[in-house]
Amino acid sequence: MMMNNELATNLDDLIAVSVAGHIAHPGFPGLPAEPYRLTSDGTPFLLPTYGGIVYNVSVGDRAFGWAADCIHPGVSILQADDNQNRGLNVFACIGNRAKVMTGGAAGTTGVVTGKSGRFSEQVIVHIPLEARTQMAVGDQVLVRAEGIGLELTDHPDVTLKGISPQLLAALPVQEREGHVAFGVSAHIPPHLIGAGLGLTSQGGSVHMQSTDRALLAELGLDDLRLGDLVALEDTDSRYNHGYLRGARAIGVVCATDGPRAGYGPGIAILMTAPGGQLGSFEDTGTNIVDLLDVTG
Repeated sequence: MMMNNELATNLDDLIAVSVAGHIAHPGFPGLPAEPYRLTSDGTPFLLPTYGGIVYNVSVGDRAFGWAADCIHPGVSILQADDNQNRGLNVFACIGNRAKVMTGGAAGTTGVVTGKSGRFSEQVIVHIPLEARTQMAVGDQVLVRAEGIGLELTDHPDVTLKGISPQLLAALPVQEREGHVAFGVSAHIPPHLIGAGLGLTSQGGSVHMQSTDRALLAELGLDDLRLGDLVALEDTDSRYNHGYLRGARAIGVVCATDGPRAGYGPGIAILMTAPGGQLGSFEDTGTNIVDLLDVTG
C-alpha cells in the first residue's frame, strides 16, 4: 500500500478559482404535499431537513439515528442565481478549503465535505462548531475551488469527480498496471443504491437505501459515519448514476439517513470507472476527518 500522492496526475495543469455561496435557509416545497412527508410505510412525518447551520451534527458523527431527514452536517451554501449556483456546485470539490467572509465568524476557515439537497443544489462545508454559533443564515462562504479536470494519468479509464488534489493525495491506495484500488470503510451492493439514479453525476449525491435495517446490520452498513469513504458496486457514475455490471464508484458519506423510502445516507461521488479499472479494499475507518485532519 502507498499513499497516492505517488500516483501520476496532471496536478500542475489545474486551475484554482474562487466560488462562493451564502448559507442556505432550510425550506420545504409548497402545499398541498408539504410540509409533511411520508416514511417508507406511509406514515406522515415532519422533521428537520437539509440546509441552514446545523449546530450538533458534524462530519465524523454517525450517519444513522438522528430525528432528521437527510441533514447536512455543518453549513450548507448556495447561490440564488441558478447559473452561478451550478458553477459553485460543480467547481467546489470535496476537500477544498473554505473561508467565512461575512458575519460574526468572518475569517474562520473550513473544508468542503459534500454536495446534496433536493436537486443537489447545495454544497456542504465543515465549519468548526464554535464558529457556527457565531454565524447567521445569509453569511457568505468563499471556496478555493481546485480539482475539476484532475486526472490519473496512468489510469485514464478512472474518472475523478469533484475530488480535491489534497484529498486524492491522502487516500490509501494499491496500484498495479491497468488497475488502481482505494481504501474504503464499506462496500454498498447495487440493490441498495436509491435516490439519485439516473441523475447527473457532476455534483450532487446519490443515496443508499436504508429501509431494510436487518440487511444493513448484516452488511455492517448501519454504523457508517459522515465522512466515511464507501464503494458503490456495479455503479457507473461517469455521466449519470446507473447500474452497470463490473463498474464501480467511490464516494464520501455527506448527509444523514432519513425515513423516506430510497433516502438513506447521501453519498457524493469522488471517482468511477466502467469496468475493472477501479477497485476498492476494506480499510476500516477511512474517513475524511482523519484524511484531511478536520478539527472542531
